[in-house]
Amino acid sequence: MRLFLFCMLCSLSACSWAAPAHVRAIGHGMPDVDLDNAIYEVPVKPGVSYQDLIDSLKSISEGMNFVNPANFPIGEHMKLRGQDPQGVKEVRTFCNLSMGTEIILDHPEFLVFAPCRLAIYEKPDANGKRQLFLGLDRPTHDLKNIKQPTARAQASAQQLEDALIQLMEKARRGDF
Repeated sequence: MRLFLFCMLCSLSACSWAAPAHVRAIGHGMPDVDLDNAIYEVPVKPGVSYQDLIDSLKSISEGMNFVNPANFPIGEHMKLRGQDPQGVKEVRTFCNLSMGTEIILDHPEFLVFAPCRLAIYEKPDANGKRQLFLGLDRPTHDLKNIKQPTARAQASAQQLEDALIQLMEKARRGDF
């Protein structure tokens, strides 16, 4: 009985030391992915300007075989309506059909989530200073809205998400 209780205590303790099951570690100084959240957000590194970020996104995405079919300068539209956007507010779309085709072939209704979107925005940091961020609407989370997604669609969504996070990781540093 004592051995049983000891084993139970050890197994419970071991569970408390393990990483939460709802988080996926990315590494490279990037935040972990909260698997329960549709949004993956990363701060842009200090010293990387908005224009550096845009140039980096363009260069890296093209090198990764992504196209950027549309940009939505939401902040500019807010200004035209007399509203202060409080910094950069925009959405840029990215598409790589060699990665996403399987999802759309198996589940055409997934098109409501296409193309993939990255948001660029500023919001106050802990000191109230505006900080530039990149945010992603995660394809794997979107796929949760499809009833019984195929294994092929799940793999494709993960590949697409991983590539977009890689794009974000490089762009937030201002890489080319």
